[in-house]
Amino acid sequence: MEDYLVVGRIVRPHGLKGEVAVEPRTDEPDRRFAVGALLGAQRNRPGAREAGSLTVRAMRWHSGRLLVTFGEIADRTAAEEARGTVLVVPVDPDESPEDPDEFYDHQLIGLAVEDADGARLGTVTAVAHGGGQDLLHIDVDGTEVLYPFVAALVPLVDVPGGRIVVDDRPGLLRPDAP
Repeated sequence: MEDYLVVGRIVRPHGLKGEVAVEPRTDEPDRRFAVGALLGAQRNRPGAREAGSLTVRAMRWHSGRLLVTFGEIADRTAAEEARGTVLVVPVDPDESPEDPDEFYDHQLIGLAVEDADGARLGTVTAVAHGGGQDLLHIDVDGTEVLYPFVAALVPLVDVPGGRIVVDDRPGLLRPDAP
């Protein structure tokens, strides 16, 4: 069974020939956007038609931005329509990033959230990738709480043990905590 890894999002067209600016969401953009790579495309705009898959025809960096040409996006009109498309690749559930301090989203979803004393606080339900930091969506007694996924607040991620340990500061997970 395969899971999918989000590797980027099409931000906007670049020029007239279908090239697009992509916001990478991977530490391996040169690998994930290599010429010939096949990426799944998920539209997240109401009314947009489903894209299916996109094939990387060319990739380059320009002024710190990743610019990609896909075989299926032929002109600026198609590039405009693709704006906001989330790009994904299949990943084996047993695969892990090379860096031991990095994790794929699917590895975190479902992990128990505990405090330093081992008390169960909730369960990770999703991971949101923001501009400043990633956020864990944690189900705490039926309420979804967003929690910063930074080393200072999440000192331990134990994927084999099925848990993460958080430094539960007042107001972050339990608003009524002293």
